[in-house]
Amino acid sequence: MLEGPDLVDAALESGVEFEAVYFDASAAQSSSMERLTQRAQHHGVRVFALAPGVIEKIADAQTPQPVLAAVRFDDRGVDSIPKTGLVLVLHDLKDPGNVGTIIRSADAAGVTAVIVTGQSVDPYNPKTLRASAGSIFHLPVVVASLDDTLAHFGSDTQVLATVVRGGRDHRAVDFTLTSVIVIGNESDGLDHATIARCGETISIPMDGRSESLNAGVAASLIAFEALWQRRDAAVTPPPRSL
Repeated sequence: MLEGPDLVDAALESGVEFEAVYFDASAAQSSSMERLTQRAQHHGVRVFALAPGVIEKIADAQTPQPVLAAVRFDDRGVDSIPKTGLVLVLHDLKDPGNVGTIIRSADAAGVTAVIVTGQSVDPYNPKTLRASAGSIFHLPVVVASLDDTLAHFGSDTQVLATVVRGGRDHRAVDFTLTSVIVIGNESDGLDHATIARCGETISIPMDGRSESLNAGVAASLIAFEALWQRRDAAVTPPPRSL
């Protein structure tokens, strides 16, 4: 279930299969809502007007926007993921905002795919979808077991486990190689058994007294380091933004 015009618009652009679009009849006269419903109808999607107050009862958000849509989720398997570029594996992540943020950053950084494993939150959770800002429709997001994920990429792929401290500096990793990054639970990280199944551990250097980075921030830093290396590691770094 998608909530809000931005998510619905991103889904229409991606070509995902819709069940229907539902909008609050009291917002029907707004130009933005009229454009969105016309676009949905142009794509052959059924559009239904709901009586005032109905969306508030069925939406997940406390202050919902006046449009919802039901779409068919992508149930592709891990075997559909190409063995190239950077793949982020989110293992036992519980926070839907973190997972959505990682999907959004992965999209921006050109990540090949995001794979959700273990007891992680559902990537189609309404909060995850909102946090992804539509990026969930721009790259493959797969739910799979960690066993199947590691078996798919095999021993010839660079598989790296993230740890708070003691791992190799993430900037020293050669991300021009196909790389699988395993990111663990927000509070506990990865357990020893999972770390042992990865080829190497990496850490993001930190100063200050913070115990760790937010999982979404850590994944974003790694994804953009990989992007910079892939573009051309020999080029002089861009000037400071501040």
